[in-house]
Amino acid sequence: MDAPDAPDAASGELTARRYLTDLAAGERRRLRLAVLAGTSAGLLTIAQLVLLARLISRLLVDGATLAELLPLLAGMLAMLALRALALYLQETLAQAASLRIRQRARRALLDHLARLGPVRLASRHSASLASQLVEQVEALDGYFARFQPQLRLAVLVPLVVLLVVLWLDWLAAIFLMISAPLIPLFMALVGMGAERLNREQFAAVARLSGHFIDRVRGITTLQLFGRTAQATREVHAAADDYRQRSMRTLRLAFLSSAVLEFFASVAIAVVAIYVGFGLLGYITYGPAEELTLFSGLLVLLLAPEFFQPLRSLSQHYHDRAAALGAAEGLVAMLNEVPDAGRLPGTAVPAPLRDVLVELEAASVEYPGRGRVLGPVNLTLAAGDVVVVTGPSGVGKSTLLQLLAGFVAPASGNIRVAEGLGLAWMDQRPLLIQGSLADNLWLAAPDAGEAEMRGALARAGLGELLAALPHGLETPLGERGVGLSGGQAQRLALARVFLSRAPLVLLDEPTASLDAETEGYLVEAFQGLADEGRALVIATHHPALMALASHRLSLEAGAMAQEASRFATP
Repeated sequence: MDAPDAPDAASGELTARRYLTDLAAGERRRLRLAVLAGTSAGLLTIAQLVLLARLISRLLVDGATLAELLPLLAGMLAMLALRALALYLQETLAQAASLRIRQRARRALLDHLARLGPVRLASRHSASLASQLVEQVEALDGYFARFQPQLRLAVLVPLVVLLVVLWLDWLAAIFLMISAPLIPLFMALVGMGAERLNREQFAAVARLSGHFIDRVRGITTLQLFGRTAQATREVHAAADDYRQRSMRTLRLAFLSSAVLEFFASVAIAVVAIYVGFGLLGYITYGPAEELTLFSGLLVLLLAPEFFQPLRSLSQHYHDRAAALGAAEGLVAMLNEVPDAGRLPGTAVPAPLRDVLVELEAASVEYPGRGRVLGPVNLTLAAGDVVVVTGPSGVGKSTLLQLLAGFVAPASGNIRVAEGLGLAWMDQRPLLIQGSLADNLWLAAPDAGEAEMRGALARAGLGELLAALPHGLETPLGERGVGLSGGQAQRLALARVFLSRAPLVLLDEPTASLDAETEGYLVEAFQGLADEGRALVIATHHPALMALASHRLSLEAGAMAQEASRFATP
């Protein structure tokens, strides 16, 4: 079972606990094997203590020789080795399950982000998204690798210990049973506060990440206006707030551990007093008169082992709180229902030509803004060059987003040729920190060196590539630092060449460029059209308008003027 994707109407919205349960279901087999290994380690520990108590009893009471004790010593060493192997298997299986769960969770989140699209994600800070995909997913590790197996071991191992103690001395077993519920009760009380603190801590680190990245990105502006000192103080203040929240979480964790250790120590001390006074003959009630060195010593040795799984569970209880706090943020994202936008695989019925996209009275609405586009009718075929014009804010970019499937039509229909791929290019192309090759691979992950060099040459970057000492491995900074605006646009154009997508969407691709670079890009766009690709260009520039085989003019979001092949609804 894979990690859950966005919830559907039938299942309702996800909750944090249900999300964690669904994730664990995908690795139930490994988690069960980890519990089995942990239970085996607990049984081997009990067997080892039985042998130790027998050895001491034989030595002190029976006066056994070293030769007579050798089998017991060998048995203890064998139990020790087997116990170490069982613990290793428990840790390995639990970590493997946790790793696979986190991989599935991260893959499901990335798929959900892809379905939401860039328009829906525009309101989220990139640093917040990165924090969720990295830190909040990693916060699930302790829950699945440690807490989940230990939750079951905290029931199974103490139960076995209790049965052994009950067989040895039922009064000592009663002492253990009375004290045992105090630990889970206190863990539940602590958990209610720890979960809230962890949720606030994740929100704080997301804010800190966004705050820091915003200041780094705007460092040039801050220096120009002399505000770097103030920006530094603000980052320090945000970091100090996160430090205080982290210390509150740690303080609660240490306090809970101290209280739990106190209860466990008191219970063990009560058992030790009972065994001691029983062996000395001061207690004559119940089974105390039947205590021997072997039974009394074994009860005393088993008492800490009775509480050890519960103490380990309390130590890992903060992993549960951290996972629930992280899951709250992840579930909030997964509960965002993506727009039912462009549906790949929906074929255009009975096309007159190689029809790629068809809009029928399509309109787009945004909450709080009403209708921002439409109704628009459009039939886009291979080789068409459609130029979309109109004043700023009229809906040109929204039309491109509708064609790309980033938004869904509020009314009307959009039909897309099956398997249609698209390429997107605007005036601020996305360039990542990495090499030239890394940026080209965004469009064509399987492209070889010859293909990339050819695409760069077609985009007019052949001379630049030849002059670079590292060639395709030349590093670029975030947002294309190291390239001029024109070179960045040409690199984006090279990606379009590599993609081989039949539909190319261009949003003001020549804005803020010099006339020479603009002229080169116009020629390249004409070459794309000559290859049979369909181009939709949102622009104000006359040079790009001259490319149009069809022109679509928008006014207040609706079609005001169109070529003969377009029809108003």
